[in-house]
Order: sequence, then C-alpha cells, then structure tokens
Amino acid sequence: MSLRAAKRGRRTIMLLGFALLYVGAVLFLNGLWLLGRIQDREIIVINVVSGFVTLSVAMSSAFGVDADLASVKAAALTLLFSTTYLWVAYNRTVDVDGRGLGWFSLFVAITAVPVALQSFANSSTALDLWMALNWSAWAVLWFMYFLLLALQRPILRQTGIVTLLVGIGTGWLPGFLLLEGLL
Repeated sequence: MSLRAAKRGRRTIMLLGFALLYVGAVLFLNGLWLLGRIQDREIIVINVVSGFVTLSVAMSSAFGVDADLASVKAAALTLLFSTTYLWVAYNRTVDVDGRGLGWFSLFVAITAVPVALQSFANSSTALDLWMALNWSAWAVLWFMYFLLLALQRPILRQTGIVTLLVGIGTGWLPGFLLLEGLL
C-alpha cells in the first residue's frame, strides 16, 4: 500500500469516526426525546449540528481530492442520515405531523437493506462486519420511524428505546473508538 493510500485510509476512518460520534449523540438524544425526557424544541440543536456534521463528511467524501466511486457511494448513503436529522429539526419548528419524514424513513429503510446485505457479503475485516450489522440495525430503526410517523402505529416508547440503544451501539461507542484509533 502506498503512503498516499494509507493516509487516505486513515482519513476515511477518522471521518467515519467523526460522523458516527455525532450519529451516536443525535440518536441517543432523539431516543430520550421520544421517551419524553427532552422537550420538542430542545432537540433541534443536536439534529441541526449532526445534520451538518454528516453533510460535511458527505461533501468531503463526494467532492474531495481523493474522491472515488466508493467515497461517492459512502457520501450518498451518509446524506440519508443528514436529511433525516435536518428533517427532524425542521419538524420541531413547524406544525406538521411527521408523515413526510415517515415515508422518507421507509425509503431509507428499503435502501439500507441491500446495503447491509452487500456489506455482509463483502466483509473481510471486523470493521466491515460491524458496518454490516450497523446497516441492519439502521434499516430496522428507520422502518420503525416509518411505522411510527407515516402509519401512526403506537410504538413511540419502543422506538425511543431502540433509537437510544442503536445510538450507543452503532454511533457513539464505535465513533469514539475509531477516533481513538482503537477500532
């Protein structure tokens, strides 16, 4: 592996850790919000910050000097997160029922399933396998948002708990470990 490729690999891992740390924060806090522990308007800040963090990572991946097909694909998938967080923030500032975000969540859940399956099929490292598991968890979570918001199913508490746990397991913990160079 060339020095340039090694640097690009480290940069990619650090950007992943950076984004995941904020994914963890926003999912953890959104879980607490769904459980009634945080007020509606208070949740706006973390959703806006996380939306812009993931947006910035996606833009760097898609349009950076070292952009390639894999980084553009990663950027497109990362923008699914950015859009979700910014939409949650928007919904907290206007009087809407969230059904639009619910239907978007179905789109994302359906998109996440083949990403998870491809990730399982192509995994060669522990990090690859962990990402496949993450995509599976995210597909389930986004499907729960679809059920909760678009179909108005009474699963608010369950969705809050799953959001909180997924935030810790797929975002905060691995993001922190990646930034520390431990994963």
